Amino acid sequence: MPEPDASAARAALVERLHLAGREISAAAVMFHTALAARHGLSATEEKALDLLDRHGPMTPRELGTASGLAPASVTGLIDRLERKGFARRAPHPQDRRSVLVEVALDRAGDLGPLFEDWVRSLDELLARYSDAELAVIIDFLSESAARQRAATTRLSQQD
Repeated sequence: MPEPDASAARAALVERLHLAGREISAAAVMFHTALAARHGLSATEEKALDLLDRHGPMTPRELGTASGLAPASVTGLIDRLERKGFARRAPHPQDRRSVLVEVALDRAGDLGPLFEDWVRSLDELLARYSDAELAVIIDFLSESAARQRAATTRLSQQD
């Protein structure tokens, strides 16, 4: 049987990568939906809390930029997080016309322990890879996330 040519082999790898990406996307959505539901949140609300946790207090506009959501969606999101006690609006220290959205640590801290099992399992997986391989994985995931945020923004801006 003849060897497949390099372009066919690459096409097969790219197809497998696309499928793996779809699998991880679905797994992530389902995980975050299940985790969020334990505290009466939607997956979007839980991920907004993650953005605020990682980046610190943000203006609504900054949260919109970081999430890719339209301004009206961000306003509703912040309203829901405040009603549920997971976030609060605070006066902006440098701009009296603006507010910052910050995590209500007393309530959002309840989410952290739910990640422990997943993080432990992920650390076991990461031990299989060299530092150079981890650098490639980080580059791919970071660039993929940036491209997905851009696609989210484009979808949010369509009529």
